[in-house]
Amino acid sequence: MNVPDYDAIVIGSGAGGAAAAYRLVLAGMRVLLLEKGAHLPDDGSTLDIQRVVHAGEFLSHECWTDGRGGRLRPEEHFNVGGKTKWYGAALLRFSADEFLPDPSHDCRGWPIAASDLAPYYDEAERLLGVRTFDCEPALAHIVGRLGSKGRWRSSAMPLGLAADIRAQPHEASHFDGFASAQRLKSEAETSLLAPLRGNDRFELLTNAEVVSLIGDPAFPVAVRGVRLRDGRVFRGRSILLAAGALHSPRLLSRYLSETGLDALLPAAGFVGRYLKLHLLTAMVAISAGIKTDLLRKTLVLLNDRFPHSSVQPLGFDGELISTLMPQLLPPALRRALGRRAYGFFLQTEDGSHSSNRVCDGTPPVMDYREERLPNAEREHREFTRAFQAALLGAGLVSFTKRVGLNGTAHACGSLVCGSAPDDSVVDPSGQVHGMKGLYVVDGSVLPRSSRVNPSLTIYAWGLRVAALLARNLQSEPMARQDVERVPAHVS
Repeated sequence: MNVPDYDAIVIGSGAGGAAAAYRLVLAGMRVLLLEKGAHLPDDGSTLDIQRVVHAGEFLSHECWTDGRGGRLRPEEHFNVGGKTKWYGAALLRFSADEFLPDPSHDCRGWPIAASDLAPYYDEAERLLGVRTFDCEPALAHIVGRLGSKGRWRSSAMPLGLAADIRAQPHEASHFDGFASAQRLKSEAETSLLAPLRGNDRFELLTNAEVVSLIGDPAFPVAVRGVRLRDGRVFRGRSILLAAGALHSPRLLSRYLSETGLDALLPAAGFVGRYLKLHLLTAMVAISAGIKTDLLRKTLVLLNDRFPHSSVQPLGFDGELISTLMPQLLPPALRRALGRRAYGFFLQTEDGSHSSNRVCDGTPPVMDYREERLPNAEREHREFTRAFQAALLGAGLVSFTKRVGLNGTAHACGSLVCGSAPDDSVVDPSGQVHGMKGLYVVDGSVLPRSSRVNPSLTIYAWGLRVAALLARNLQSEPMARQDVERVPAHVS
């Protein structure tokens, strides 16, 4: 029995994959979206601290090794909507300067300008319902005392949250790092995939893990299909990698090795390289007064002394903050301190180093070392100390906890885009250099990660690549209905 072909097969349903699928379907393309995981439950379990934080019930259990041979379990999520279901809803644009190279910080530049992405930023913000919220009293008091100390300045945080989320206190105090049970957070499934339900040009398959790409046997630079772990094969006119910065390079590397293209294509030497994670620190600040703010993540703090760094309040309430307290403290004391604490998330853009990389294998390898990027390491250390000192001056005592290599929420850069195949993998249109029909729409293309969360930029990139691809597909002389059908299962 025959099955229809697809104009595009998208591997992964996170920010980039969902954005690309949405844009392609609206352009009249027939799209198959393949997701390794399943739909998340809506029974409230994704808001349960014990199940989400302590048991790690919704995290991937895939084991990796680091560059020194140590065991590692990246905090990845395999579910419809990917990491966007769990992210903190912070949807900030990169500044125009953050598209430019910065050799002093070991940062590569983009092959496009901020203005090229601007209309897709606009579209992403509209689709995701990005808005700002008023700052609540406890945070306003802290920021007010910081304002005159050390050139700290704040601006409203663009958030993908329902305007009335404060009417649901449990959701409002658990949106950061938890998946909304009532769909009050703008994420890939709710904002982009749900509107496609019932559209006969769109198909979503869950529990559909892609293990290999399939090329034209006579022309292997043309990728025309995918094979799932269960043996099923699907073919399409274009294939879009959106499995994330740790997984998309492994699929591409595997294909290049199997076909011998790894020895022929200049871009092959950069597959998996220039992995970026951000340097991340969680900080808990404690003072005498009980903190009653409900929606805490409403501002972003910057300091001109540290141009690659930012501070965001954690959206955690006292109960969750207490779990960050040193475990040597009695539980009752941790809870008491948690009620008097505010959490902050400090992040510094890391530079790009070719030895920071993802390698396919059994187990796969994530070889990333901060010491390869001494400028970023130095700024993050000094930035953390400066913010601690500013908080102390404002009457808060703080302690910090570094986010380790398993914290891959902001992973990007392992299939970097660039103008030429001799120093990048993906071209400015999203197509892999030297290949036909293979595109990348996830965060792995980002040559820079900025000092803020990269989610909105990944959405915008996915929309842009899909818009360009749709025009190409529409201009091809062969009508879609005349494309040769292929069997449902091909060995």
